[in-house]
Amino acid sequence: MLLSTSTAGGAGAMLSLVLPLAVFFLLMYFMIMRPQKKEQQRVKNMLAAMEVGDTVVTTSGFYGVLINITEEDVIVEFGNNRNCRIPMRKSAIAEVEKASDGIAE
Repeated sequence: MLLSTSTAGGAGAMLSLVLPLAVFFLLMYFMIMRPQKKEQQRVKNMLAAMEVGDTVVTTSGFYGVLINITEEDVIVEFGNNRNCRIPMRKSAIAEVEKASDGIAE
C-alpha cells in the first residue's frame, strides 16, 4: 500500500515540474518565435513581389527607384538627377512602395 502512494506522489511531483516548463515553452513560442517567423515571411513576400519602377527604402534609409532586378541583387537609382545607380543585395531593401500605389485610378 505504501508503494502505490509514493508512486502517485512522485507522478504528481513530476507533473508539477513539467507543466510550468511546458507552459513556459509555449509562451516563448507564441511571444517570440511565431512573430519572428511571420515577419520573415512578410519580408520574403515583399522582396518576391518587387518590380522594376517600384520605390524602395534601403536599410540605411536611402530612397530610390528599382531599375533592374536579378536573383539576389537589384540596381537602385538614387537622387533627382538620375545619375546615381547602385547595385545592392535584395536583403538591403527595408520597404517597397509599388509604382501603381501612387497613381490615382
